[in-house]
Amino acid sequence: MCSSRSGTDEKHEPKIEAMMRAMDNLPCERRRTRLLQAASVALMIATPCIARAADSVGPPSAFVVRVLGDARLIGSGLYRWWGFEVYTAALWVGPRGINPAQLTDAPFALALRYARRIKGRDIADMSDLEMRRLGMGTDDERAAWLQRMRAIFPDVRDGDVLCGVFDTDAPGGPQTTFLFNDRPIGRIAGDAFACAFFSIWLSPKTTAPALRAALLARAQTMP
Repeated sequence: MCSSRSGTDEKHEPKIEAMMRAMDNLPCERRRTRLLQAASVALMIATPCIARAADSVGPPSAFVVRVLGDARLIGSGLYRWWGFEVYTAALWVGPRGINPAQLTDAPFALALRYARRIKGRDIADMSDLEMRRLGMGTDDERAAWLQRMRAIFPDVRDGDVLCGVFDTDAPGGPQTTFLFNDRPIGRIAGDAFACAFFSIWLSPKTTAPALRAALLARAQTMP
């Protein structure tokens, strides 16, 4: 079982922030390449540490309850990068549950409670790189998604919660609404984006299989 925040995390946090600031000064393509290289190395040397972490994320927001109906937590876990806590994740579903093989069949919500400062642009860029690695979407779709994610995702710090809520029955068609500390901050339309984005955590090809297993711990089916 991992502690919610260690002295080691606090000691090394300035080093992590300094690394991210150094990347900010790089040209766009070099910066994206460095982010991918850093993530790849981290995944080789660190395994996500999983914990029962629902209390850290907190209960579902009123928005999540309104979309899902009878919101039910089916799994949660702690993700570490380079050995340091990054965020706690929790997956909420409605009465129809979730089918990992067909993510867009029913509404659900994935909440991430961050444990350190990360720029919104970095969250968007890493999401784009993971969707690209998974082979999700076309080049044009990913370019449009990246533009929207950069516009939506805020800078986060310890205690902030960023939540993606997929709604199958939204006016105008399926869409993903992003909440920041329970406040809606933006939407991206379509099944394709939802499938690509949430596959980062829920696809069998995720780079964090232990976290996926924790999130889907009480799902009805899990291939």
